Amino acid sequence: VQLQASGGGLVQAGGSLRLSCTASGRTRSITAIGWYRQAPGKQRELVAGITNGGGTNYADSVKGRFTISRDYAENTVYLQMNSLKPEDTAVYYCHAVSEAGPVERVNRYDHWGQGTLVTVSS
Repeated sequence: VQLQASGGGLVQAGGSLRLSCTASGRTRSITAIGWYRQAPGKQRELVAGITNGGGTNYADSVKGRFTISRDYAENTVYLQMNSLKPEDTAVYYCHAVSEAGPVERVNRYDHWGQGTLVTVSS
């Protein structure tokens, strides 16, 4: 599975951005896909994720402001980011989980896209 992310940029506080991540390769093996971010000097953290069943989860810090969605036909996941704050500044990474192998011994794999920088100015 390969992941291609886009959509980062510079925005003022209160503004919006939409990130996109398109998957290619063995996309049928993907079970969940989402976004992580890493700010300077901080650990990478989960921002939002969505499963094949449509279940979503969000970091507490972005609930009510960010929305993750998925276009299955286009193999693309989106992260709509509204009411952006300076503390949202980070490199955002697309991440997918895939599974392969027989049912009795399923192997789980993690895939990462290249990061896209989001900078929110105050």
